[in-house]
Amino acid sequence: MNAWPGNGLGGWQGSAGGQQSEQLRMLAGRIAQCADEGERIVARLQGIQLMDWQSPAGRAYRDSVGRQSDALRRAGHLLQAARSAVSRHAEAVAAAKSESAAGGFPW
Repeated sequence: MNAWPGNGLGGWQGSAGGQQSEQLRMLAGRIAQCADEGERIVARLQGIQLMDWQSPAGRAYRDSVGRQSDALRRAGHLLQAARSAVSRHAEAVAAAKSESAAGGFPW
């Protein structure tokens, strides 16, 4: 299930601005899906942390899960920032295409 056209940088070469903008929007959507999945995993990890761990090994496991959960939460924040940046770039590409089509650029 690979929705990314071209499977790499070759998909960008020779693409019209509208296609690039759409590809960027698709990428932003995929990034958002990854961030959402990370949030679901964090929620499950929190459930593990809330369990009553009796043994020292169990408490150590709970602490380790907590650290992993924190790291995943931070990664989710970074993914959301990346999604926002890609979305803004998609809008800029679409705007540049519109300006170019309207004769806004000399080339």
